[in-house]
Amino acid sequence: MSESGADLRADRRADQGADQGAEPGAMRYDTAPDRRRSILERVEGTGFVSVTELTRRLGVSDMTVRRDLRKLAEQGKVRIVHGGVSALRQSLHSPAFTGRAEENSDAKQAIGTLAVAGLPATGTVAIDAGTTTYAAMQALPETFRGTVVTHSVPVMQLALARGLSRLVGLGGELLPDSQAFVGPRTVESTRGLRVDTLLLGAAAADEHGIYVSTDNERPTKLALMAIAQRTILLVDSSKFTTTAPVLLCDWSAITGVVSDAPPPARLAHTLHDLPEGVQVAG
Repeated sequence: MSESGADLRADRRADQGADQGAEPGAMRYDTAPDRRRSILERVEGTGFVSVTELTRRLGVSDMTVRRDLRKLAEQGKVRIVHGGVSALRQSLHSPAFTGRAEENSDAKQAIGTLAVAGLPATGTVAIDAGTTTYAAMQALPETFRGTVVTHSVPVMQLALARGLSRLVGLGGELLPDSQAFVGPRTVESTRGLRVDTLLLGAAAADEHGIYVSTDNERPTKLALMAIAQRTILLVDSSKFTTTAPVLLCDWSAITGVVSDAPPPARLAHTLHDLPEGVQVAG
């Protein structure tokens, strides 16, 4: 169904410049199709998005967001519900994963965007399980025509929703909270693979190394690190001041770090000699 003349004129007005109420730092999209594509990816990723969040993220007015949502609903792509929009099919994400994804979500989106900015369009990237690494998958540009290797169910789901040209899924036993496959079969499935870049997640980091929450996660992460030419750690700044029980590795295994704020002084001194250093988003 084609858009009405009124809708097209409204879209042009919304696309001509920033809305008066947009927050500083909000992501902006040049056209209505760009905005709607971003909305669809967000809905596919979380199952529900509020009008308030979309207004803030897209840098447009409440009226513009509601018009986009109506158009997507008319096209049979989303369902409008009280306060926002939901996916037509139930999200595969667990409540625990969705809850963690909403913590420091702006920082995670900024980290993900910076992390994928320099990836080659036809490269091979491994994306670890976790909500910050998932944000990197969300930020992967439409021009990416390479291969994604992952054991994360949410990353697989989003890759399929986007029609990614090539996806290598690593199977095994599902770890419900992290929505990721782990265990001996997952480790075995990495053998014979090679990736340009691993985008690695973690639960905590200090001057001694990188930590994860459970022993179950460790073998799979180490197997992914073993097949990567470069390993980039993606962590929001809260991970610099928290703790986790299982040491994954020391800093000699890491190529670079992407975060939303500089690390504390002691850790910054340790990270000074990383091959690619620390990149700060925002």
